Amino acid sequence: MPESTAPERLTRKTTSIAQLLVRRVQETPDREAYRYPVGEDWRSMTWKQAHERVKAIAAGLLSLGLHREERVGLLANTRVDWLLCDLGILSAGGATTTVYPSSTSEECSYILADSDTKYVFIEDAGQLKKLLAHRQEIPKVQKLIMIDGAPDAKDKDWVMTLAELEAAGAAFVAKDPRAVEDVVEGIKGEHLATLIYTSGTTGKPKGVRLLHECWAYTADSMEATRLIGPDDVQYLWLPMSHSFGKVLMAAHVASGSVCAVDGRIPKIVENCATVKPTIMAAVPRIFEKAYNKILERAKKGGLKQKIFEWAVVVGKEGSKVRQAGKEPGGLLALKLKVADRLVFQAVKATFGGRVRYFISGSAPLSREIAEFFHACGILILEGYGLTETSAASFVNRPSKFAFGTVGMPMPGTEMKLAPADGEILIKSPGVMQGYHNMPEATAEALTDDHWLRTGDIGEVDAKGFLRITDRKKDLIKTSGGKYIAPQHIEGKLKAACPYISQVIVHGDKRNFVTALITLDEEAVTKWATAHASSGKSYADLAQSAEVKALLSPFFDEVNKTLAKYETVKQFAILPKDLSVDEGELTPSLKVKRKVVEKKYAGLLDKMYEGAVSAE
Repeated sequence: MPESTAPERLTRKTTSIAQLLVRRVQETPDREAYRYPVGEDWRSMTWKQAHERVKAIAAGLLSLGLHREERVGLLANTRVDWLLCDLGILSAGGATTTVYPSSTSEECSYILADSDTKYVFIEDAGQLKKLLAHRQEIPKVQKLIMIDGAPDAKDKDWVMTLAELEAAGAAFVAKDPRAVEDVVEGIKGEHLATLIYTSGTTGKPKGVRLLHECWAYTADSMEATRLIGPDDVQYLWLPMSHSFGKVLMAAHVASGSVCAVDGRIPKIVENCATVKPTIMAAVPRIFEKAYNKILERAKKGGLKQKIFEWAVVVGKEGSKVRQAGKEPGGLLALKLKVADRLVFQAVKATFGGRVRYFISGSAPLSREIAEFFHACGILILEGYGLTETSAASFVNRPSKFAFGTVGMPMPGTEMKLAPADGEILIKSPGVMQGYHNMPEATAEALTDDHWLRTGDIGEVDAKGFLRITDRKKDLIKTSGGKYIAPQHIEGKLKAACPYISQVIVHGDKRNFVTALITLDEEAVTKWATAHASSGKSYADLAQSAEVKALLSPFFDEVNKTLAKYETVKQFAILPKDLSVDEGELTPSLKVKRKVVEKKYAGLLDKMYEGAVSAE
């Protein structure tokens, strides 16, 4: 392996997020910490108020008998209570087992049993029902704590409410005023803080063991990059069971900024208009959907469409100048002002009108989409990391970015590429301790000197920006021996065609490349209404020759940009969009490629029937 580059220096100030919270409250007790919805209204909470609740939750757990590093589950959607409970667990010296609220009852019981979880915060009666059905399989779980609602009388031996836990905590602190403070002061970096079970795209979930040191490092490194400052308003909707959300939580406490929390995905656009965030992180699917909607709204014909198209051309000229580190001047600057007034202000208003930049992660973002938004005056900073690295490993900076890359290493992170295949290896204080109860998988992932084998293939350009070319296990090798990176082609197709929702490029051990696609229901329904196909269902549209003819030119255009062996020769439209509930997407909206390919194997095989080599 080549020698690793020296990491950017990082001044370490934090041992644990629990200790960082205490420092934050001491420095800015009366500043706003959280905004959260109650019905149709938004309410606020100061850092002092938040800490009082965190302390009550921590004391309540101590009163139940929680000991250091014992696991406490969190099974709820993203909401302010999730963050307060997580901080309460950490402040009680426990370790949080995160469980996706979309998990099946079988998945929940597996994770809670494998992690030896002792107590579990659950959101409501729906989540309670999942665990009651498998109570015999999780005998070590002593108590469930309901955030919303109350248990039936018959379940009160096993279930209590969050209010009851906090009341017990207040009584506990009344007897021992320093109980929580003493625990927090005793936390060390090597103590376990979190178990995150990777949903993965195949196989059983693996419990990633992340220490207090891991999250303390992310807090320090995020603060050092100044991505989030004390005057920012962050809108947080990402699933907190995912490491991406946890990093943003650490950055929020470190910066002392405001965090508006609401995990309801259908409310994102509405909430942006209300909250008016300055910072928001999202996965590429959110930007893809926004991009498609903007293009659809622009396709009105006549003068308005021509103005939109002119503005985008001007915006892309300005983007090129800014990507080179300069500011547009002269006539271009004047054109950009006009384009902003006529078109781009409306685009920016979609997100509240105050966004300084977005942060994209969890999956690759199409360069075309990043450049489109930049043309509109909206900067998307793509980053990269894994659950196994506490998420934050690389990120583009506001003053130093390159579209199509994931930026440069975070301060304190080292990276090198394996000479055999270009696999990215990472070493930092954020790298996991290992996989829970999986020594063989841990040995496979970590080298003896604690470099993580990411499983991603990458390359570094002359300026030091990292580009992810594909997942090591996702690379396609055709029967002709050609290697193909499917995510590269998928990104191009989604950027080119506003009617596509998801793409799975296929061709491993095949003699040419095909694709399975799903439709963007909103966009294709609008098209159908305008073309005498109004009232047809998604399934009907997916089967229609007219829709296939609509999509074909987009494939032709993308194919022109690809090597001959990469071109998509045939595609099939699936009868419905992919979903988390059907097990086709991970909770962070990544496609489970092998699951989809297995489910639609017959459709794939049909595209190869009677085919000869087309490479």
